[in-house]
Amino acid sequence: MLHKSFSISPIANPAAVVGGQGCNYRFTVIADGLLRYEWAADGVFEDRASTFAIRREQPVPSFRVIDRDHKLEIVTDRLHMVYDKERFSASGLSAQIRSNTTEWGSIWRYGVGPMDLNDSYDLFGTARTLDLADGRIPLGPGVISRRGYAVLDDSSTMLFEPDGWVAPRPSGDRVDGYLFAYGHDYRAAIRAFYAISGNQPLLPRWALGNWWSRYYPYKAEEYLALMDRFRAEGVPLSVGVIDMDWHVVDVDPVHGSGWTGYSWNSQLFPDPVAFLAGLHDRGLKTTLNVHPADGVRSYEDSYLEIAQALGHDVSSGDPISFDATDQKFLDVYFNILHRRLEDQGVDFWWIDWQQGPYSRTSGIDPLWMLNHFHFLDNARDGRRPLTFSRFAGPGSHRYPVGFSGDTVVTWASLDFQSEFTATASNIGYGWWSHDIGGHMFGGKDDELATRWVQLGVFSPILRLHSSNNPFNTKEPWSFGKEAHENMIEALRLRHRLMPYIYTMNVRAACNGEPLVQPIYWDHPKRNEAYSNRNEFLFGSQLIVVPITTPRDPQTRLGGVLAWLPPGRHVDVLTGAVYDGDRHLWLHRPLNGVPVLASLGAIVPLDAATEPRNGGRNPEALEVIIVVGADGTFELLEDDDTGAVVDDVRFSRTPIVFSQQSGIIRIGPTSPVIPEAPITREWTLKFPALPKPKDVRLLIDGEERVAETKYIDSYGTVVQLGPIPLGAECTVNIGTEPELVPPEPATRIYPILNDAQISFDLKLSLWNVVSSDRPLTAKIGQLHTLGLDPVLLNALLEYLVATHF
Repeated sequence: MLHKSFSISPIANPAAVVGGQGCNYRFTVIADGLLRYEWAADGVFEDRASTFAIRREQPVPSFRVIDRDHKLEIVTDRLHMVYDKERFSASGLSAQIRSNTTEWGSIWRYGVGPMDLNDSYDLFGTARTLDLADGRIPLGPGVISRRGYAVLDDSSTMLFEPDGWVAPRPSGDRVDGYLFAYGHDYRAAIRAFYAISGNQPLLPRWALGNWWSRYYPYKAEEYLALMDRFRAEGVPLSVGVIDMDWHVVDVDPVHGSGWTGYSWNSQLFPDPVAFLAGLHDRGLKTTLNVHPADGVRSYEDSYLEIAQALGHDVSSGDPISFDATDQKFLDVYFNILHRRLEDQGVDFWWIDWQQGPYSRTSGIDPLWMLNHFHFLDNARDGRRPLTFSRFAGPGSHRYPVGFSGDTVVTWASLDFQSEFTATASNIGYGWWSHDIGGHMFGGKDDELATRWVQLGVFSPILRLHSSNNPFNTKEPWSFGKEAHENMIEALRLRHRLMPYIYTMNVRAACNGEPLVQPIYWDHPKRNEAYSNRNEFLFGSQLIVVPITTPRDPQTRLGGVLAWLPPGRHVDVLTGAVYDGDRHLWLHRPLNGVPVLASLGAIVPLDAATEPRNGGRNPEALEVIIVVGADGTFELLEDDDTGAVVDDVRFSRTPIVFSQQSGIIRIGPTSPVIPEAPITREWTLKFPALPKPKDVRLLIDGEERVAETKYIDSYGTVVQLGPIPLGAECTVNIGTEPELVPPEPATRIYPILNDAQISFDLKLSLWNVVSSDRPLTAKIGQLHTLGLDPVLLNALLEYLVATHF
């Protein structure tokens, strides 16, 4: 039977409702900053769940109602609404936002959109697809803005019936909207959004690793050999994606196109069960691409079985039409058509719907139907569900992972993709999967491909993909030596980050904190935080500033103008130290991207000596700790069972650093996952920290020996050795440890050495930067030499890094 049951509570508490009885308007105070406003000419209001709003029943906030003749006012701690009791209009319905967000105050008026005010104040949300995008595209609404409010129009979305089936909106003169009035408290607005629309689900751990995908007619043995080549190259993978050529695509024109298909291409995959088992044996999960729009044609393996189930006449070989609004069709769609393939070993589905929002029932979007019911179906039998599909509108965050579409292979596409990913969090959409490297057109560019993979490392999902062109592929070894090595290093880093990313996955599901967030969420009142929309927060501990433009031919460095928030920051990949509260040009060779952490940051990494496929919990951990302030981190793991987060039994390992005492406390891990190893190897890595004179290691109170070494230009590494999972470990590195960055000249020398400039100029510049003259004198002398701005900024980056 079709899975229709899911948790909803769409009817608001009556105590939160104003109007509705005997009138044409109704307001619901869902939270102190979230107001639902409805108009119905016939006085009939909607209490069914919509695609966006499935949980309107919320604790009733404190509010006052002032009702005088032809004027209605609702006052909460965050807004003051005034309404004239007539058909909604800009003059008749407004709300004062009770926070000082702009110089002139912030007033929302019904129907007055962003273009009527100052468009630069709109922070936007996301878009349905990036198909054919070559750079920036228009974005849909979010629930935050710099003006202090945002609105979502829910008037035309489809509805869920009490039994879990769907219905279109009733016709007539109706308005159903939501005002988010949270000022610059962006996270409060997002929490309110998740409260009414549902949380992000918990992703399986394996979904957070590297995905391989290519639109290409692989043979089974060829695909498995490719997976073995990745393993031989030391590149871990977790998901093998099979694009549409898995099924028969060369069909008789009488049937239409070959885009839709459900029957294996036996010439490419003579034994699908063995092929899928081969992927599973290699530690990979598998998804197949499906374009369902053309239904089930007479040549399909399941045609007769489905026709019999639906009472379809097969005498003339007519196709069985795809109809997402037909419950009986969807029942066989899942329980016959897809189940047969899942029984062979398919783990989840790539739903590639591209035919727009129209179905046989006006007002019902097939993409919504596919996303919703595929997700429910994949959650059957207590499994942790996963789908791979496109964004259908607000509420789509409940059905991760998102497929953003077929982008053009250009620097403009790369440059927009990081902003696009971060901005999606403004509408709660936290799990985009992009075609890393771009999909189509463009040309081969080793540097562009490498920078794109580096962005993929710090994207929600890293999925390599490319079009059906023999020259357009993303295997690292298909590029030149420099790109090959750096792409492999980036892909390894992604799997090393999985302990951190999985913990952030739990945080996203439980606390309403998407993995990738715009940096202005942390600094909403600083204009500078809005200046570089590509810069973003990656989890709770890291700031990533991707390099999305070509490198300078003279310095051979990629550069990006970053805004560094107040405080001191350390690049966890290089050990470089920067003082914040300013803009600064950051430069990196092709093997690096700025990844910054504040004082007290703790970042756990998988320290396996051999990269492994899949998403297993690590047997060895390396923990980066930035001294200078107290820090805490709770490493979260699980055994990959439990469909929803409330059913998951998490294993927790606390990691606590005290700046005053210089003591790090690790563990104990509790509860210990049954399949976990008895002990784990632990290494602590302290960027920009000189080697301590004495390091004391205690495991359950028993003193052990720790091996300590200093890595030039990075910092101190302390190897703790194996520690039982149930033990508590303390490491003392000495009281009040301080960051001591190396002399600027140490980092500048490699820049000059690699620069494509004259030897005499190199020597002159070296004499300036390595002299003992005051910093201001060095800067002044550099400015007199008529340097190219990029070279000058590259030198200044480290001269002024901690002298601001």
